[in-house]
Amino acid sequence: MEMLFLALQTFVVAFLLLHDWVPLGRLNNYSAMKHEDSLGHRVFVTLLGAAPAAYGLFYCADYFGRPYPHWLSMFLWVMYALFLAGMLRAWWVPYLLVPDAARAARYRVIFANTHRFLPERNGLAPDTLHTTLHAVVVATMVLLYCRRLWVG
Repeated sequence: MEMLFLALQTFVVAFLLLHDWVPLGRLNNYSAMKHEDSLGHRVFVTLLGAAPAAYGLFYCADYFGRPYPHWLSMFLWVMYALFLAGMLRAWWVPYLLVPDAARAARYRVIFANTHRFLPERNGLAPDTLHTTLHAVVVATMVLLYCRRLWVG
């Protein structure tokens, strides 16, 4: 379970570092992202998410198989809760509950021709790559909660 927990965190860090910078076929629309967002904006957004996630991953690996100190547990809970809140705000609330025409218009451009398996709703549909990230973040939070059961 500990290895799975680290693997999920590694996926989150890799996603945050790479998804706006590397063409991934139909999983992202690199050219649209590059055209729509400035270099400075992409650097800022990448570092905003990837730096704390990498920091958390580093210390989780350092404490592998041992109970986490309180500061690390709190850091992880706050960080992943903020990630989840951001995902809900950016994707799931406009998709499921409250339409956001401006967000839908932007997403139609930067996520054009990306792979999706969910139907369009309120003018947008979460793409497969982001939906995978969202599932991984939730799974990571579940394992963070359960970790105390197998490590103590």
